[in-house]
Amino acid sequence: MTAWVKGGSFVVESISWESTMTPEDLSEEQVMIADAAEHFIDSEVLPRDGELEKLDYKLTVELIGKAGSLGLLGVDVPERYGGLGLDKVSSTLISEKLAKGSSFALSVGAHVGIGTLPIVFFGTPEQKRTYLPDLADGTKIAAYCLTEPSSGSDALGAKTTATLSADRTHYVLNGAKQFITNAGFADLFIVYAKIDGKQFSAFIVERTMEGVSIGPEEKKMGIKGSSTCPLILDQVRVPAANLLGEPGKGHVIAFNILNIGRFKLAAGCLGAAKEAIGLSAAYAAERTQFGKPIASFPLIGEKLADMNIAAYVLESMVYRTAGLIDSALQTIDHDSEQAGIQSAKGIAEYALECSINKVFGTEALDFVADEGVQIHGGYGYIQEYKIERIYRDSRINRIFEGTNEINRLLIPGTLLKKAMKGELPLMEHAGKVQAKMLEPMERDASGERFAAERQLLSTAKQIFLLVGGQAVQTYGLALEEEQEVLARLSDMMIRLYAMESALLRAEKISARSGSGKGELAAAMASVYAHEAFALLELDARQAVAAMADGDLLALQLSVLRKWTRHTPPDTIRLKRQIADRVKDAARYVVQ
Repeated sequence: MTAWVKGGSFVVESISWESTMTPEDLSEEQVMIADAAEHFIDSEVLPRDGELEKLDYKLTVELIGKAGSLGLLGVDVPERYGGLGLDKVSSTLISEKLAKGSSFALSVGAHVGIGTLPIVFFGTPEQKRTYLPDLADGTKIAAYCLTEPSSGSDALGAKTTATLSADRTHYVLNGAKQFITNAGFADLFIVYAKIDGKQFSAFIVERTMEGVSIGPEEKKMGIKGSSTCPLILDQVRVPAANLLGEPGKGHVIAFNILNIGRFKLAAGCLGAAKEAIGLSAAYAAERTQFGKPIASFPLIGEKLADMNIAAYVLESMVYRTAGLIDSALQTIDHDSEQAGIQSAKGIAEYALECSINKVFGTEALDFVADEGVQIHGGYGYIQEYKIERIYRDSRINRIFEGTNEINRLLIPGTLLKKAMKGELPLMEHAGKVQAKMLEPMERDASGERFAAERQLLSTAKQIFLLVGGQAVQTYGLALEEEQEVLARLSDMMIRLYAMESALLRAEKISARSGSGKGELAAAMASVYAHEAFALLELDARQAVAAMADGDLLALQLSVLRKWTRHTPPDTIRLKRQIADRVKDAARYVVQ
């Protein structure tokens, strides 16, 4: 089990590979779960892919039921309520493996994640006994209802109301929800409404309750096989016992469930990216131009290498984060009165990391899918080739679960809040970095494996602390209004977490494989570290230029030049080596 560490601490502390979860740590049971999910998709879902893509409600519900009978829906549900009660790493594996099922994977993901987890984490024992067994075996399907026509990112601006009856036996809900995944066939809805128009709260609403109706299906760019409809609530009488959590505490449920949703979305993006790499490598090997396979052309090889590197880094981040979340939630007693509070605290601890995974994962998949289409050439634009669908389907991910712009604001904002609460010594470390600006730069000349990458990571953290500290000093509480600066701080944090995750995993693979082993992971970690470092330097320069001028700006730019001076590796050679391995395997590879 991953050692417990404070969320966000990666910007000020260093950790060892021994305490980090990676895919190389999977147990036999976890591998079996992943194999079961993959076999289900290959044998049950993909043969009926064409029917599912035409939005066949009956077939989707039938296949969700089959997934439930195999235990694939109950991994996050405690055993006492009909689930398997397994760890978040197992849950992550299933999300990744199901991604090949395209829209069907989204239907399942919405059901087991944002649809079921509110009850798992925040339901009363009676609510759990009533609903979770059916949700775990697929007898009933859940949906999550937060977005409204006038409130998307501004979730607390919801207009849906709930009024407690005079006899206090039920609430009357009125309003409309929009873009609700699974709405066309869901049996259960997690609905957010304001009690008396003020207290933002969550309710469990059943489809059969009088006054519940479903609007028409949206005509979407992608994910066409998933149901997306409005939910209309007209004088719906919801039993008071169906209030989820406390009145006025709906934001605690909504935001923490979104955190888990963001993380699970990143796992799904990983699965889709791996599939896109496999499709693209196989196509490149078969397609000939100028008398030879296009895979033999260096620029096609470089694309495959970059795609594989992006997936490797994302995979390293996702499983590292899964281990962290497991460490926070493993001791919760889901029958205790404190279960909701403990769950919220545990999930919130890594809210920042969940947003980082979401932003990096969705943008990595967009990159991989786009390059996949390019490798396919004109055929990549034709619906007969699945890469076309992966490209279309990927676009919604940057909007789902809070837009990437909102998440970019949340990442540094959450870090600063943790610092202000005394949970992280952020400003203390920033002060130490500023005090060392004029000192000579210490460099690791040991020549040890990964020494150069460790140096880059250490320097990157110093740069972030320098720029972040300057931002706090310059703007104070007004920093939240400087969205362009916050976005650059956010991108720096994303690159830090990605660099460190990729490096720690490469170190683990190398240490466990023995001398001369783990070359592929080492090459990918090295390439990413150097390319990300260059982008982080640009983020830093743009941020300091926005905050300072004159002598202060000149000083800070001089410090950045001194700190960022380094000798890059031959990334062209490294990418050729990576590409050769991808082409030989015709799929995503790590070793």
